[in-house]
Amino acid sequence: MVSTPRLVIAAPASNSGKTTVATGLMAAFAARGLAVSPHKVGPDYIDPGYHALATGRPGRNLDAYMCGTDLIAPLFAHGSAGCDLAVVEGVMGLYDGASGQGELASTAQVAKLLKAPVVLVVDASSQSRSVAALVHGFASWDPQVRIGGVILNKVASDRHEALLRDALDESGLPVLGVLRRAPQVATPSRHLGLVPVAERQGDAVDAVRAMGERVLAGCDLDALMALARTAPALPDEAWAPAYAPVEGPRPVVAVAGGAAFTFAYAEHAELLTAAGAEVVVVDPLRDEKLPAGTAGLVIGGGFPEMYAPELSANEPLRRAVTELALSGAPVAAECAGLLYLARELDGKPMCGVLDAEARMSERLTLGYRQAVAVSDSPLAVAGARMRGHEFHRTALEPGAGATPAWGMHQPERRVEGYVQRGVHASYLHTHWAASPEVARRFVAHCRAR
Repeated sequence: MVSTPRLVIAAPASNSGKTTVATGLMAAFAARGLAVSPHKVGPDYIDPGYHALATGRPGRNLDAYMCGTDLIAPLFAHGSAGCDLAVVEGVMGLYDGASGQGELASTAQVAKLLKAPVVLVVDASSQSRSVAALVHGFASWDPQVRIGGVILNKVASDRHEALLRDALDESGLPVLGVLRRAPQVATPSRHLGLVPVAERQGDAVDAVRAMGERVLAGCDLDALMALARTAPALPDEAWAPAYAPVEGPRPVVAVAGGAAFTFAYAEHAELLTAAGAEVVVVDPLRDEKLPAGTAGLVIGGGFPEMYAPELSANEPLRRAVTELALSGAPVAAECAGLLYLARELDGKPMCGVLDAEARMSERLTLGYRQAVAVSDSPLAVAGARMRGHEFHRTALEPGAGATPAWGMHQPERRVEGYVQRGVHASYLHTHWAASPEVARRFVAHCRAR
């Protein structure tokens, strides 16, 4: 049974203040000495970094498209085990999900799967009594979604607050917090959203502290905690990676990290470890060698385009990665990893494992994907089906090698990525918790070397 008190922080639309409120709540409750479990609906990699900074625990994603609805509660239970409170930040508007697929992957669906009360963050600027109609509409749209209260954001004055409270008195939903209109907390954005924590270091710490202070001053933490405790127990067992018996030394799997490669789901390293690997982080911006005994390499997503000169300048590591790939060792590269393995990125030499050139693009590629493995690789057997997500503003030419990684079936039919020797490189982000055999297969290939 899962009995962790929990709240889902949602909004009518993006840019209403969800991240500020959710991260601020995490920081404020953690400052009270509570163990807070942070979660994010959807495939976002950046917000969980701020959540981790606020709580001291890994930020975890709950994605009903990539992982399936049956895994949402077990993954939540895994992340929240032993915690006093869980805070789940929603995605987009409360009822927005995978395009053209109803409620799938929406915040509302996740809230229902977790039987969690929802706190609606409303941008109250430029309205007064109309806020009641807005809140009433969201609260009544789906009777299975339980909105337990409202936090008003961007409130202009005491008079404005009084008008909003009077209007919401008629809705029957309590106002659990009021945040005044104020300069944005310093969380700068760029082409793919907020700048990741790993790139900001001390500034990110200051930003999270400011979010916590703002929420502490404007929200009723006692009432929010009382609401969280109304969530009923869930009759679900926690997800856990299946540990394989290990005989002999564990193969070393290097995982790219540092400021250029920040996109990773916490469960991936856990699955690799459970499959028998020794996981060691390597920073391509700083480290000139792969970890001793590296038998496989995982290069996830991030922002290599922001660090192309520095990545290019680290010739010793580029050579080491190329030699590892040419030796036939398993190399799994997603998005940023794909670009790093290319011949060049924006004119700067990269590893040259793939005969392709990458560059920044004006076009944002974003959305869920259905894919099938085109050929056998260290990640999947030919014909294996996966669900994933693309999120980039770069282009690769050519986009697929002689042996592509994936055949895409949504939103258009195409092939994509590269499979050569032990390399599997693609723009597609996947969540291995949905297919734990991926990690087991990868480690088995490492062990076989």
